[in-house]
Formats: sequence, C-alpha cells, structure tokens
Amino acid sequence: MERPIDDLTARARIRDAAIRLFGERGIEGASIRDIAAEAGVSSGLVRHHFGSKEALRDACDEYAKERMLEVGEELTDAGGVAALDPATLHPRVFPLQLYLVRSMMDGSETAAALFLGAVDSIEEWTTSYGIHPTDRRAYAAAMAAIKLSVFVFRDQVSKALGEDITTPAGYARIGQGLMEVFTIPLITEEQAEQLRKRSEEN
Repeated sequence: MERPIDDLTARARIRDAAIRLFGERGIEGASIRDIAAEAGVSSGLVRHHFGSKEALRDACDEYAKERMLEVGEELTDAGGVAALDPATLHPRVFPLQLYLVRSMMDGSETAAALFLGAVDSIEEWTTSYGIHPTDRRAYAAAMAAIKLSVFVFRDQVSKALGEDITTPAGYARIGQGLMEVFTIPLITEEQAEQLRKRSEEN
C-alpha cells in the first residue's frame, strides 16, 4: 500500500531531526520526545514510523552513509578537490559528518564501516596518484582520523578560531586549514628519512 505524500514527508522530517539531535547530543542524549518536538510531530508518530529509538538510529545511519557516498561520487565526477565549495557543501554535508562521527563514537557498526571504507579509498588514492608512504595503510588511517577529529573537537576548534565551525564561514576556514595540513610539509625529506630509519630499527 502506497503511503500518502504527507506521511512520507513526516518520516523525512523525523529522520532529519534525529540526525541533528543525535549529532549534537549523542544517541543517549536525545529522546524520542526531543526528536518529535524538533520535527514538529507527536512521539506516537515517531514510533509509528520507526518503532524504537534504536531502529530510528539505524535508519539515520543508513541514510547518512548513502548521502555521503553520493556526495563523494559527485565530487569525483566534478573534478574532486577542485569542485569543493564550502558554501554549497556545508548545509548538505556538515550535519551528516557530525552525525556519523557521533554515531561512530556511540558504537555504530554502520558508521565504523564507513570510516574503514574511507581508509580504503584514501589507500587506493595514494596508489593511483603515485604517493608512496612507508606504510600505506597507516598513512590512510591517519589521514581519515585527522579529518574526523575536527568534528570530535568541534567546540575546542571553534574556540581556537574564534568562529563556530558549524557555520559556513567557520567550516570553510577549517577546511582550508586541513587542506594546508595535507599539502605543506612540516619536516624536510632528510628529516623524514631519519625518522623512517629509526622506526625500522625499533
């Protein structure tokens, strides 16, 4: 039986409200009542659509994962890094990034699997672009973790910048900072070689 369009819209509003509140407060910190109020619906309607908070969380995980994969494909098709526009990306991507990081911290297998997928993608990228780190897997894992850490420490990062990174302007600033972290060498090649040799010796 096909549901009426307003029913589908209510389901989407509930899901989007849950993504916002779960991202801000964590799974335990956002109740069904809070989510219903944020979505402008009754608690009963939340339970009608999703049954339980755990099932709602699973639906949010799946939705966030699918949307982030779609964004990744769009950026690849449009030219990758050159296509990044914080003003366009922020409203679409930031709530999902914040949600997935919080979900990962709360033990979501879906979010954890997405992180591992990101590590796989970075590892493949280093190969296709001729980048040769000593330990390719460790390099990819470190890069993925550095990018996610911005969202884990968003309050501290915002305080350091004097600008909220949940806003488009703050998001653009920290994005620029991350890009330069990945492109401006901190040590010389000679120093890097010395560190590699010490690591091998140990």
